[in-house]
Amino acid sequence: MSSTIKKLLDKAVAGERLEPEEGLQLLRSNDLAALGRAADAVTRRLHPQPYRTYNIDRNINYTNICKSGCRFCAFSRPPGHPEGYVIDRNELYRKIQETIDAGGDQILLQGGLHPELKLDWYEDLLREIKRRFPQINIHGFSPPEIDHLAGIANLPLETVLSRLKDAGLGSLPGGGAEILVDRVRRAVSPHKGSPERWLEVCRTWHAIGGRGSATMMFGHVETPADRIEHLERLRQLQDETGGFTAFICWTFQPGHTELAGLPKAGAFEYLKTLATSRLYLDNFTNLQASWVTQGLKIGQMALRFGANDFGSLMIEENVVAAAGTSFRTSEAEIRRAIAEAGYVPRRRNVFYELVDAVS
Repeated sequence: MSSTIKKLLDKAVAGERLEPEEGLQLLRSNDLAALGRAADAVTRRLHPQPYRTYNIDRNINYTNICKSGCRFCAFSRPPGHPEGYVIDRNELYRKIQETIDAGGDQILLQGGLHPELKLDWYEDLLREIKRRFPQINIHGFSPPEIDHLAGIANLPLETVLSRLKDAGLGSLPGGGAEILVDRVRRAVSPHKGSPERWLEVCRTWHAIGGRGSATMMFGHVETPADRIEHLERLRQLQDETGGFTAFICWTFQPGHTELAGLPKAGAFEYLKTLATSRLYLDNFTNLQASWVTQGLKIGQMALRFGANDFGSLMIEENVVAAAGTSFRTSEAEIRRAIAEAGYVPRRRNVFYELVDAVS
């Protein structure tokens, strides 16, 4: 390990803020063990408790119809496609009840940029879910979906988000961020809202008292500098609002997509990026592991590379699976993985409040 890298790692471990060029030096370093040790030290400073957390939820895709045409997506279908759907309400309610029966307290409700669904359709959906299942948190609608909906309704973001919040939206997932760099956006999702709009949706949601997560999908056409720019933009907004509950990064899954010829980023690149993210995002309390794209064992290793949370059991997941990656697990396996990593497994909700009794 070079003396420069050691100084930067020591700086981050001490709680000092890294500059973008310093973060880039770490990301370009291949000393994975040193990055992991430093990221783990930061995690232990922020989370000295003997436990690590997870939650139980279900990713319900209410539609796969999307006009965006993102090159990295194998799940969506364009308007008019015979495989397009909007979920049947009874099927939705059945899935929610199954989630509750499995111990879950949340659904992740996301879809596509549907050109015909109006704001009142979403409001009615939210109200009916909360009427039937008042105990469930609706973690719903990525920033691009919100931006798209505001465009259809011809209403300000604040009005749309306030109406959805009043109807029952509990928290905002950070999906659709990919890489918050204009050049990358134009290459992989040219018909989706700009990085500025993604950030503005989150900023507005935080301003009306909402909380939500932030994400990064990497390992496609972006450069290491693009990843750091993405982290910097998230860090700046978190300085401004404090509204992000967690950061989650995962590797692009190229199977069955227009970018299928790209090499698939593996565990080394994932763990290196996760560790760098933990060192760089000094104002984010929580980082999640991504076992859904990496598998259970790498998810377990992530708990020593900057993650303090194992993520969700995710009873159902369709988007990553559509790209040919389908890892599945059980609550018992998640708890065992956390225990084998040396921690007590604890279940939490989307706001990182513990919801189980100590076993």
